[in-house]
Amino acid sequence: MEPAYVETLLTETPLLDYNTKAIQNLIAQRGWRDLPTYDRIGAVYHFVKDEIKFGYNRKDALPASHILQDGIGQCNTKGVLLMALFRGIGIPCRLHGFTIKKQLQRGVVPELIYPITPDNIIHSWVEIYNGDQWINLEGFILDADYLTALQSKFKTQTTLCAYGVGTNNLQKPMVNWQGVNTYIQKTGINQDFGVFADPDRFFAAHSQDMSPVKQILYQLILRHWMNKRVAKIRSMQPAQALDHLQIQKTTTH
Repeated sequence: MEPAYVETLLTETPLLDYNTKAIQNLIAQRGWRDLPTYDRIGAVYHFVKDEIKFGYNRKDALPASHILQDGIGQCNTKGVLLMALFRGIGIPCRLHGFTIKKQLQRGVVPELIYPITPDNIIHSWVEIYNGDQWINLEGFILDADYLTALQSKFKTQTTLCAYGVGTNNLQKPMVNWQGVNTYIQKTGINQDFGVFADPDRFFAAHSQDMSPVKQILYQLILRHWMNKRVAKIRSMQPAQALDHLQIQKTTTH
């Protein structure tokens, strides 16, 4: 990359607010800046993957410091936090925007609401520049406990497009940092918006297809309902995981 372009991929923005006290304190407490580059990337990646639990914030366009305070996130919000932390430790990164099929959310979205949800949902992953190549990072979306519960329930399946998962390798998805691409929702993608230097530009151009009334209902009611369902799935014993959800026949493709 050209030096000027690298600089834009390290810039702080209103959403990537890595100079806030909370984020700077976290970086210092974890000692991430002192690690070799490969380990530095892995430490930040797994912090966002597993210590920021899979869940739904009130909207996508939230500052990283707010997402850190929430302690939960989905593809877009966890991605904002991941990018802020990467830039805060000197790792150039950008956002790649998409939409995913709403089928990917089935099982998390209550069946009563599912028919009226948007057919296409805004999605994104993070791309980092390391070792003279771009690496796609999407596998950070689901925390390990939640993913393990799904693997236990669907232990005879390799393909799943529901419950926040879109993969053809459910039992052994490439989600851990090993210096290569990671994915967990890739098979649900149905539209590619291209790359953006930061999430601020992406969310200014693209937003979830919901009316103002639906947005309010989502913020006040639906997301809390969805988070309770996610928490219940995560906390279940392996043999019991998801037995209360009677939609297994609709979850594969």
